[in-house]
Amino acid sequence: MKQKLSITIDEEKVKLIEKIIESGKFRNKSHILEYSLNKLLEENKNE
Repeated sequence: MKQKLSITIDEEKVKLIEKIIESGKFRNKSHILEYSLNKLLEENKNE
């Protein structure tokens, strides 16, 4: 089950995220942030 979150991100990062989404690799902001979080958690699971 997914849970809705409210976050605050620097405007420059949001612009970069939107450019990546426009490239077609990700569906939306939630998709790119969930993908990035999964990568971070995978890298740090043994710590």
